Amino acid sequence: MSLMQIAEPNQSAQPHQHKFGLGIDLGTTRSLVAVVRSGKAQVLEAGAATDTLLPSVVYYPATGTPLVGYDALAHLADDPKNTIVSAKRFMGRSQADIKFSHPYELSGNKDDMPAFVTAQGEVSPVAVSARILAALEQRAASALPADSIEGAVITVPAYFDEAQRQATKDAAQAAGINVLRLLNEPTAAAVAYGLDQSSEDSKKESYYLIYDLGGGTFDVSILKLTDGVFEVLATGGNSALGGDDIDRLITNWIIKQLNIDPKDVSLHDKSILAQQAKAYKQALTDVEQVDINLTVNGQSYQGVLSRTDVLTIVEPVSRRTLSVCEQVLRDAKLSTTDLDEIILVGGSTRMPAVQQVVTEFFAKQPLCRLNPDEVVALGAAQTAHQLVNGDSDNNLLLLDVTPLSLGLETMGGLVEVLIPRNTPIPVKKRQVFTTYQDGQTGMVIHVVQGERETVENCRSLGRFELYGIPPMKAGFARIEVTFSIDANGQLTVSAQETTTKTESKIEIVPSYGLSDEQKEQLLVAGFKHAEEDKNARSLIETKVEAEREVLALESALNEFAALLSTEEQQSLAEHIQALRNSLSTDDDLALIEAQQAQLKPHSDAFAARIMNQSVKTSMAGTSAKDW
Repeated sequence: MSLMQIAEPNQSAQPHQHKFGLGIDLGTTRSLVAVVRSGKAQVLEAGAATDTLLPSVVYYPATGTPLVGYDALAHLADDPKNTIVSAKRFMGRSQADIKFSHPYELSGNKDDMPAFVTAQGEVSPVAVSARILAALEQRAASALPADSIEGAVITVPAYFDEAQRQATKDAAQAAGINVLRLLNEPTAAAVAYGLDQSSEDSKKESYYLIYDLGGGTFDVSILKLTDGVFEVLATGGNSALGGDDIDRLITNWIIKQLNIDPKDVSLHDKSILAQQAKAYKQALTDVEQVDINLTVNGQSYQGVLSRTDVLTIVEPVSRRTLSVCEQVLRDAKLSTTDLDEIILVGGSTRMPAVQQVVTEFFAKQPLCRLNPDEVVALGAAQTAHQLVNGDSDNNLLLLDVTPLSLGLETMGGLVEVLIPRNTPIPVKKRQVFTTYQDGQTGMVIHVVQGERETVENCRSLGRFELYGIPPMKAGFARIEVTFSIDANGQLTVSAQETTTKTESKIEIVPSYGLSDEQKEQLLVAGFKHAEEDKNARSLIETKVEAEREVLALESALNEFAALLSTEEQQSLAEHIQALRNSLSTDDDLALIEAQQAQLKPHSDAFAARIMNQSVKTSMAGTSAKDW
């Protein structure tokens, strides 16, 4: 008689050989972790089968270990300053960028990511997120075989910039988690819905808009599916807009009904009101109206809150989300009628008011058959499973895009774009540059981000220096600059002098991210000032080229003056000075071009004599027979 091996449910027949990749949705208000078991993605619970969501809250008491999740949430009303919620909103952002309301005391330089001042000292947003991630990883470790977790795919808003993505990776590292990949939340939702299998004709191009309204962030992505390849055509979003803002609007509406000045309401009462407002909002998902019975500042209020009321109350939030949708559609060069499906993601999309607004705007019933709270984690788990186990049965390819253009500064303060906005990533672009002055042995590489033509109107990401360039005439050196963005959206810039192979590089990790206002300003300014920037660039390029011509002619005069008569030297010098004067006193493009035109016959004749002299020198001592 032989023994037969029996595997437990949800386990491999050889569990010691099975490896798991986690999918983690690090949300602003709630987080969760999922994994693929027995071929199916499922969210892992803690205790009760319905307890899958972990509040993204950490409480720092005066003594003892910080609390995470529901245990921390219990302290929000009585100790809001030490109960950190929505830490994701602070990730990778400077203190100067944080303009939304919050109850915390922040420390640090205005240009750096701040720290929360708590009863246990200063705590960074990265440290808060690390505790949330550690709690999720521990939940997974308890549910899976020992030492079977290979790492995690962690989702981030599509509009997170380099600093915000790096802050997320830092939090995972602090929690002891191996990051397999950072994945855009809308892209994860597309994976969860299996949109790659939704079209019977695999050759047909299909377009999907992912409308992701979470607790604290809003993202929109438009994806094109062709022959099993997902390409993100355009993304947009607001990293400080979500269900938290809806809760505040409902809270302010209640205070207004009481005829109380919001400034007269204590933080304690505001916290209680916000929790009650959230409860009313959630209840209205299933009923048409709810009864309100509250006491604030000793004043009682009884009334009714209906779905119709909420539709009006949340109008500022819905209007801002639709404005982002319009911009993303323009970026993708599509209209609402081109879209095959609208997919709702994020807990806030459960609201009938949000669903009604989306349905009316797109004239299409949105797709929301999956739990909007879980869909991102499920997609991340499927991606992690593919990365860990090399799932060859799924040939889905995902191409994310860059949210803003990336380039470097050239002479005159102009921006040379190497990677345009909405370029699929990962991506690597190279371009060759040269020196501006004779004998130049060093170069500063200034990396910028934005949609304007000049550096002063874009955002500086970082700069580094390249030394060891062989001294030679201006324009002869060859400097190859490479911009490389990996699948996580991390940017590395390198520069190499091609003859000596001297190289220098920088990994772009700014100390803080862009605020939602700054992101919007960069995009809007690019369109608003397009004509103005075009004219400004033309003027600057003409001036730079004229300056290079002046420098080259003056250098040539010093070396080859003997080839010209005294009168010719004087005439050439006068025309050079006239061009130099127009550059220093005028921004008149026509005048500069006119001076260049007057100089050209003299400079061309001089160049011809230099060329003849060089040919005569090189041919000296040879005869026709040698050729």
